[in-house]
Amino acid sequence: MTSSDSLTGDTRGKGDAVFAAIVRCSALLILLGLGGMIAVMAWGARGAFATFGPGFVLDPAWNPVTQHFGAAAPVFGTLVTALVSIVIAVPLAFGIAFWLTEIASARLASVIGTAIQLLAAVPSIIFGMWGFTVIVPLMARYVEPAASHTLGRVPGVGALFRGAPYGTGFLTGGIILAVMITPFISAVMRDVFTSMPAVLKESAYGLGMTRWEVMRRIVLPWSRTAVVGGIMLGLGRALGETMAITFVIGNANHIGWSLFSPGNTIASLIALEFPESAMGSLKFSSLMAAGFLLMVISFTTLVCSRWLLRSARVAK
Repeated sequence: MTSSDSLTGDTRGKGDAVFAAIVRCSALLILLGLGGMIAVMAWGARGAFATFGPGFVLDPAWNPVTQHFGAAAPVFGTLVTALVSIVIAVPLAFGIAFWLTEIASARLASVIGTAIQLLAAVPSIIFGMWGFTVIVPLMARYVEPAASHTLGRVPGVGALFRGAPYGTGFLTGGIILAVMITPFISAVMRDVFTSMPAVLKESAYGLGMTRWEVMRRIVLPWSRTAVVGGIMLGLGRALGETMAITFVIGNANHIGWSLFSPGNTIASLIALEFPESAMGSLKFSSLMAAGFLLMVISFTTLVCSRWLLRSARVAK
């Protein structure tokens, strides 16, 4: 080995060490940022939890006049609207991804795929304005009265579709969120369906399977992890969406079991009342506590998704 070769080796070794240190610091910055946000939210929420205790989570009251605050109503609204959006968005996103990858021509799939990506880039406040000016009147005049006269009479589920047709409420908020998260979920599903080895699908078709059988028995089991990840990505945005849901949910701090009832979410509550809260006040602390609960809900959702995927792998 010559001296030049030795110098080159030393330089490469130092370069690898520097690169490893940079990427290690990048990973640590993510952890520090996440830990810092959790610490700030928890520290800001200490006043609310010290005053109201664990009952803060279960108390539906939110009254700034009497300084009585509880997070049950916005937590309930956050979970209900996110659940409604997922129920609507997942089948829709799956249908879009299936059609783009298995049925549509390459040229048409390219055009529609680009349109879906552009839809994902629309700002959330635009969805809120569109929902308030278009969807809310349609819901109040046509959809909610028709659902109340039909589904409202069905035993059991009828309670979900009864009430005054205001147009705003949990159902409208869930629909707007579904429109917003569908492009994200469908984009992930389309990418993973496209990346699947062609030999697997061709072998299934050669055995006489239909398109639906190939998708259900071959593609979905192979891409389960990525599909669940896409759904969790959409659910995470639905849980934390602010401006769009603020326009259409009604912003009422109470729990209503009808999907037509106006309500609130944690994000919309914080957006509306945080600018009016004095630093260090009990209301400010209660809003910080509500934000901390939103982070806990998001983390719990992620943990549950990973547990489900791990259980699915073990079952296989």
